[in-house]
Amino acid sequence: MDLFREQRLMAFGVPLILAAILLEIGITHFRGIRAYTWRETLTNFYLAALNGSLDLLLRAMVVMPVLAFFWHHRLIGWDRGWSYWLVLFVAEDLAYYVLHFVDHHCRLFWAVHVTHHSSEEYNLTTGFRSSVFQPVYRTAYFIPIALLGFEPLDILLMYAATQIYGSLLHTERIGKLGWLEHILVTPSHHRVHHASNARYLDKNMGTCLILWDKLFGTFAAESPEDPPRYGLTKAIPDRGPVNIVFHEWRDMLRDFRASPLPLSQRLGYLLRGPGWKPAVREK
Repeated sequence: MDLFREQRLMAFGVPLILAAILLEIGITHFRGIRAYTWRETLTNFYLAALNGSLDLLLRAMVVMPVLAFFWHHRLIGWDRGWSYWLVLFVAEDLAYYVLHFVDHHCRLFWAVHVTHHSSEEYNLTTGFRSSVFQPVYRTAYFIPIALLGFEPLDILLMYAATQIYGSLLHTERIGKLGWLEHILVTPSHHRVHHASNARYLDKNMGTCLILWDKLFGTFAAESPEDPPRYGLTKAIPDRGPVNIVFHEWRDMLRDFRASPLPLSQRLGYLLRGPGWKPAVREK
């Protein structure tokens, strides 16, 4: 097996993304569009560095051993032909849709994912604005794929490929793409996902295929009558490098500790969706 396929893919993908960023900077500059600021762009790269460092640290210690264990206990054997790669792509795209859905609907995981949505700018570097601690639990969603007989290195290779695609979606420079809008996640779909408009919240969770959103009722089309407003529904006054990662953890734990409710109900502040509050009974 070629152990360095993922590295070669990244050696191709990262320069491609950087070239696209430079092109977008050039286009927006000459058109007089304020799409980039130094502070937000540097924050995006800072979060990507934190996420990437943690990811590399966990791979040898956790990710590969866990996936290898379940692959050795696999339920299905595969010939590694075209059907193997097609099913792996679909299975991994679905797994990441589920992960993404949970990240948006459980505050404990939203506290991790919120960093990715915290930018009020939307450009190709926003794709680098990573959910820093997601590598800690992401492997759990890939365990069923290993059980289905897909090799750990192939799972990681497919993950890298889909993330490269996902990074290139973070742009306002590309409009709607015709019939592809019915199959793939497009820049238009992903602009909706990053919007804080009420009609767009928690929509378009897919990475590559928009089919999951249409199947599970989380799809919304971008409307010219309601242009996306980027960022969070509640602004973060302190956009420093530490607070941008931990602000939701602080608020979540504050709500949990300050509540006079019994533990079974206070857990809603951790396990329910962002913004959840206990129902108030009328007297």
